[in-house]
Amino acid sequence: MKKKLFRRQTILAAIATIGIVATLSSFKKNEDKPAADDLKGTINISGAFALYPITVKWAQEFKKQHPGVVFNISAGGAGKGITDALSGLVDIGLASRDINPEEVKKGAYTIFVTKDAVVPTFNTGNPNAATLLAKGVKRDQFLNVFVTGSIKNWNQLGGKVSVPIHIYTRSDAAGAAETWAKYFNKKQEDLLGVGVYGDPGLAQAVKKDVTGIGFNNLAYLYDLKTHKQVAGVHALPIDVNGNGRIDADENFYGTIDEITDAIATGKYPSPPARNLGFLFKGKPKRPELLEFVKYVLTDGQKYVDENGYIALSKQKIAEELKKVN
Repeated sequence: MKKKLFRRQTILAAIATIGIVATLSSFKKNEDKPAADDLKGTINISGAFALYPITVKWAQEFKKQHPGVVFNISAGGAGKGITDALSGLVDIGLASRDINPEEVKKGAYTIFVTKDAVVPTFNTGNPNAATLLAKGVKRDQFLNVFVTGSIKNWNQLGGKVSVPIHIYTRSDAAGAAETWAKYFNKKQEDLLGVGVYGDPGLAQAVKKDVTGIGFNNLAYLYDLKTHKQVAGVHALPIDVNGNGRIDADENFYGTIDEITDAIATGKYPSPPARNLGFLFKGKPKRPELLEFVKYVLTDGQKYVDENGYIALSKQKIAEELKKVN
C-alpha cells in the first residue's frame, strides 16, 4: 500500500517526533568586533532536516560577529520550510529538493549553500548483511523495491537467507524522499512503504527492524566524532556500474570523509546527491539576511567539510553570490 550532527549526534533525541528548534539569542560576541555599528534583527528559519545542523553552526558563528542578530531555527522537513517561507511565516526555508514551477510562481528564490546526498539504508542485523555489502544493489533493483514492489524478499537482492523486505519512507513532505524518488524519475508519492516522520524517525525505524530498508541524509548515518557509520543502520551500497559487486571505486561508505569525497567527485550518482539551498519569498533585501547569506557563502564554507557536507565550488559560490549582490 502506497503512503504518502552543532554535532548531529547531540540533536537526534530532540527530534524524534516533533522536529527541532534552536533559538540563538545569547552567544558571546567576538571581543575583537565592535558592536556599535553591528547588525540587528531576527532571522526565522525552518525546513529540511538535511540542512538543519550546518545552518545552526553557521548561525552560531555568524552571531559571534553580529550579536544583535537573533536566530530561530526549526527542522520539520523541506516541504514545511518551503511552505513557511512562501507564506511569510519564516525568512528562510531550508530546501533539500528541486523547486517546482508552482513554487517559483509564488516567488520562490533559492540560493544554494552546500551539497550532500540521500543514501539507501538497511539494518546491519540483516542475516544477508555481508552479502549485501559485497554485492550492493543496482538502481533497477532499488526501483523494484521502492516503486514497483516486485522485489519483496532480500533473497531477490542476492541474499542467501529468505526474509521479507520491510520498506520505510517519509510521511512528511521531504526533500530526502523527493530526491530518492527522483533517482527513479518518480515523485515522493510514488514510493512504497510505511510512512515515518522525519529523518531521525526513519533511521530509527530501520534500526529497529532487522529486515528494514529505507533512506537517509548523511547527517543521520555518520558520527562526526569517529567519522564512521552509526551502529545498527548503515548505508546499503549502490552497485553503480551494475556488475553485481561493489568494486573498489564504489566502496566509499566506510567514513563520512569517503562518501563526501565520492559525492564531490561524482562517483556517487546525482540524484540522489543534491544541492541544498536557502529559499526566500523573492530576493532577500533586509541587511541581516543579505549579510548572513554572504557569510554562509564565504567564511561559512570552512565549516562545511567538518560537519559532513560538501563545499560548493568557487564557480558555484560566485554564481550564488551574484544572487544577493
